[in-house]
Amino acid sequence: MLTWIAPFAAQLPKLTIFSAVDILVTAFLIYQFLTILRGRRAANVLIGLGVLVALYVTSLAANLELLRTVLQTIAPYTPLGLILMFQQEIRRMLARLGRQGWFGFGTRLKRREFVEEILLAADQLSRTRTGALIVLERDIGLRTFIESGVALDSLVSRDLLLAIFYPKAALHDGAAIIQNDRIAAAACFLPLSGNTALASTMGTRHRAGIGVTEEADCLAIIVSEETGQMSVAEGGEIARDLTLADVEARIVAHLGGKGRPAAHAAPAAAETVRES
Repeated sequence: MLTWIAPFAAQLPKLTIFSAVDILVTAFLIYQFLTILRGRRAANVLIGLGVLVALYVTSLAANLELLRTVLQTIAPYTPLGLILMFQQEIRRMLARLGRQGWFGFGTRLKRREFVEEILLAADQLSRTRTGALIVLERDIGLRTFIESGVALDSLVSRDLLLAIFYPKAALHDGAAIIQNDRIAAAACFLPLSGNTALASTMGTRHRAGIGVTEEADCLAIIVSEETGQMSVAEGGEIARDLTLADVEARIVAHLGGKGRPAAHAAPAAAETVRES
């Protein structure tokens, strides 16, 4: 019944491993490009280009000489026109490919960038004595606390963190919770630590930072609005009066899954309070 297909199948090239890889890579690039085009005005340009191709095929089939000549005259300039029209989309596609994290390089670069944004924000908040509480999620999800705040789902940036904790801003009360490299929510309510061994001078912000780390394997960065001191809470413990380098070391250790940094990472003046 399907014997008529055999002659056509015999003419097709054999599918090898390299051919399959070639097809998959090409399909992946086309998919990335179409994903970027979806919902943008450039998609209409692509549809218009498809209409021109359909007209050219029609002119060949119907022997429309004038239309075919016009389209053939335009064709050599099409690639240059596409590059000019889709230059922004091409940049987005290349940037997206760079964010895929090939061989872990892209992931490490992205992680380094958002850690630097957090450090820049913490340094500025410390200098201006602006209270802040930033929580970095790890393996145990913080969805319950995220839902108590205002959803953002924004890339981590110094300016956004400073805007969130600006004293007159609507979101400055509560914590900003970071998932991966995105600020999931701000103005989040966190449980206060019930540890009676904590110093009576610790305010609500510090107790909340410790409290959330008692319930999850997250890391909390706290900036005091009274003194501007930076503290880091993890595992129900808090290290106070840290330098920016110490905060960075603890963030890197937290993200790298290596546990807390070595004791020498904390300055001599740092005060560590443990849960009794």
